[in-house]
Amino acid sequence: MKQLRLGLLAGLFAGAGVLSWAAARLWDSLGTLPSVPLAASVVLAVIAVVLLATALSIRARLRAQRERRPGANGVEPLMAARAVVFGQASALVAALVAGMYGGAGVFLLGYLDIPPRRDQAIYAGSAVVAGIAVVAAAVFLERVCRLPEDRDDDRSAAAA
Repeated sequence: MKQLRLGLLAGLFAGAGVLSWAAARLWDSLGTLPSVPLAASVVLAVIAVVLLATALSIRARLRAQRERRPGANGVEPLMAARAVVFGQASALVAALVAGMYGGAGVFLLGYLDIPPRRDQAIYAGSAVVAGIAVVAAAVFLERVCRLPEDRDDDRSAAAA
């Protein structure tokens, strides 16, 4: 399974941010800019918590399995693969969503003297922070589920 590339996530974030900023400027010149929902940051934060809880649970189960504790529940490979796919998909979507709200937030920075726009900028900033938390939790989950052979394969491929 391919690892998540941070450069790809940063590119998605930047691209979505630039497009969102341009769209916000255009939309504002044509009419009223749509509001940034507070629920965006809440949903992203919940996803980050679920990813982190999954990673910590799998890490504890792998540690118990490695230490051969009696009654330890192992981790099925299919469950670990599903968790990694969930993390990678969440990170990709979170990078796009955080970039989108980041671009809108950058546009709204010029209007901080207007209280409703200031609130929208705060909501957009919190969505960006929550999106970054999703990406961090997904990367941590991916590292937890990485097989020991993967590191050996990377080294042998680099040597070749």
